[in-house]
Amino acid sequence: MRKSLRWLVSLSVVIGTVGPTATVATAADTQAADAGRTATADAAVSADIKDRLLAIPGMSLIEEKPYAGYRYFVLNYEQPIDHKRPWAGTFQQRISVLHKDTDRPTVFRTSGYGLSTTPSRTEPTRIIDGNQISMEYRFFSPSRPEPADWSKLDIWQAASDQHRIFTALKSIYGKKWLSTGASKGGMTATYYERFYPRDMDGVVAYVAPNDVVNQEDSAYDRFFETVGTKDCRDRLNNMQREALLRRGPLEKKYAAWAASEGATFNTLGSLDKAYEAVVLDFVWGFWQYYGQDVCDQIPVAATASDDEVYDTIDAYSGWSAYTDQDLESYTPYYYQAATELGSPSIKQPHLAGLSRYGYQPASSFVPKEIPMKFKPQVMRDVDNWVRKNADQMLFVYGGNDPWGSEKFHLDKSARDSYVYVAPGMNHGANIAGLVPAEKANATARVLAWAGVDAPAVAAAKPLARYDARLDQPVDEDATREHGLRP
Repeated sequence: MRKSLRWLVSLSVVIGTVGPTATVATAADTQAADAGRTATADAAVSADIKDRLLAIPGMSLIEEKPYAGYRYFVLNYEQPIDHKRPWAGTFQQRISVLHKDTDRPTVFRTSGYGLSTTPSRTEPTRIIDGNQISMEYRFFSPSRPEPADWSKLDIWQAASDQHRIFTALKSIYGKKWLSTGASKGGMTATYYERFYPRDMDGVVAYVAPNDVVNQEDSAYDRFFETVGTKDCRDRLNNMQREALLRRGPLEKKYAAWAASEGATFNTLGSLDKAYEAVVLDFVWGFWQYYGQDVCDQIPVAATASDDEVYDTIDAYSGWSAYTDQDLESYTPYYYQAATELGSPSIKQPHLAGLSRYGYQPASSFVPKEIPMKFKPQVMRDVDNWVRKNADQMLFVYGGNDPWGSEKFHLDKSARDSYVYVAPGMNHGANIAGLVPAEKANATARVLAWAGVDAPAVAAAKPLARYDARLDQPVDEDATREHGLRP
């Protein structure tokens, strides 16, 4: 499943005031003394938050990075391998703390994958102008028990990781808490709410797939039959067909590239299977991260050279996606997809007679020595709970994102909860991209859930100023290039 765009948005507000020049020496002296006392007090507060974090049992410092107006810490937190048997071994789980003020609300975010150690903030963090706690998902390196007992990688164990981190930090950050995440991170925030509904005061889940019945994926087929214009769909489908028609010469290029990179294909079984898996991802990858506005950049398949076909597939799918080297980093995701989350399979009738393997199941991308058994009841339970019990939950999807084909839905019993779709947006959909009325309501609800003052809720605008350097999307993991992953 395709590369995930991690909407890690960063935060830095430089605060400084310059007062008028004093005309009286005693006034200047007083100002200097006051400034000195303020600086000393500020330094004490800054030092205190580090001391308070490190006073938590099991918490240790990896590094601190200075950030204007904030403190940023990367930490290890000792977690049980099995929350049902906490005495049976522990592992170190990475988290980061973007500290603004203990009097501000806090956002708890996870990508569902690894942890970026670049200071950043999510959209909800900017909206509420708060603190942000980020968690690396269990079993993603280096937050992996050794040896790895893969049976302890499930959504309940991961939710329990979050619950334990929240419990440890709540005594420091005592104001309201919201959880958030995008894609698999949005799924993670939802699962956390399902198992620990009393922890958070609100949930903002972005582009979170909801694969209730793993064998029923017709919603994806309908999406690809209607997304964009017919001309664009035909151009993409023709390029995909061309890559399979030219399998022979293009696989030679692929083999030469693999040899030069030292890439191998033992997990999937052959270069041929990897080649087809990348090609079959092409159309999905285009719509997940690009869109109609760049469709004219796709070469006309019939007249494209072999190099143009090869390079175009690489640009939108990535030839490295199904090598052993890339798959190893994402074994935890594929394991979860094969045991609980489910994974999409689409028909792609325009490839009839050319595809040898079809969309391969998630289990194909996990080393054979790791035992797997799919549990169909897990996603059904989550879906049923969200429909009936959602309380202060917001789901945001992109209208042109294939992952949004299977959304979370709400019944009438849900309370103060919403499912919104940002027209024309892809896997990077956010509150800012919603239509005006929904954008205003979503922003107001996030502010209200965070417990900010009524006038700010009524204004329905982010409390923190946009920073062009820090509020850009940051890739959660630079090694994650392509592949059909949410």
